[in-house]
Amino acid sequence: MPLDIDSHFAVHARALSVASQRLKLLADNLANADTPHYKARDIDFAAAMQNAGKDQVALQTTRAGHISEGGDNPNHAQPLYRVPDQPSMDGNTVDSQKESAAVAETAVRYQSTLTFLNSRIRGLRLAITGGR
Repeated sequence: MPLDIDSHFAVHARALSVASQRLKLLADNLANADTPHYKARDIDFAAAMQNAGKDQVALQTTRAGHISEGGDNPNHAQPLYRVPDQPSMDGNTVDSQKESAAVAETAVRYQSTLTFLNSRIRGLRLAITGGR
């Protein structure tokens, strides 16, 4: 019975990709904390992971001028604008404390996914080599 490597690592690849995308958005939010009228964006991590296993209908482009459905990356999650608790007077919706907490949470998720992936690879290597 052949081993399908994609079935073992696809969810983890998705989690790493979404976490990486979320960290970039959060870094953008923190960098623009003092920019007037900047709207904070974030990714709903749980929703992005739930949609990871669903088959999506691919749009067909028949001419060069057609717009593709979102690039070549199937792990791309849709960023959403965050609803602020207290928007600032200049229209900026970045809350530095929430952004920092979200960065810490996402970094922990990213590191735990890497740790879990490492243990799965180690287990496969052990199974292949027979413990030698």
